[in-house]
Amino acid sequence: MHKSKLSGFIIDCQTRDLAGAARFWGGALGMPAEPLAGQEGQTYMRLRDPNGAIDAEVQIVDHPSRVHLDIETDDIEAEVRRLEALGATRVGPVRTWVVMQAPTGQRFCVVRAFSAAFATTATTWP
Repeated sequence: MHKSKLSGFIIDCQTRDLAGAARFWGGALGMPAEPLAGQEGQTYMRLRDPNGAIDAEVQIVDHPSRVHLDIETDDIEAEVRRLEALGATRVGPVRTWVVMQAPTGQRFCVVRAFSAAFATTATTWP
């Protein structure tokens, strides 16, 4: 058995102005922008949900701008297999997560569980 749940969303921005993109999206969503530490801070900025319910980030990308979802899990491989059984395809691994594609074409990521409420709010799968 393993658990998973919607973690949040990533706003992919085809730009070199990460801070400007984060200011816009943070202002639009009412979520203050915060830099991430280390090397990740060169590519990502977190948008802080005042309610702590969802993770949102702005990311610099080379592909066209879009929004994608992240699903967090305590067992990445088991969750990838579950989603493949539903019709998703594995695009490939990136660092510690797996990029997938839904049967309808949207890309999303399966990431390690990290939210404070994961243990109590995630769905348990057989």
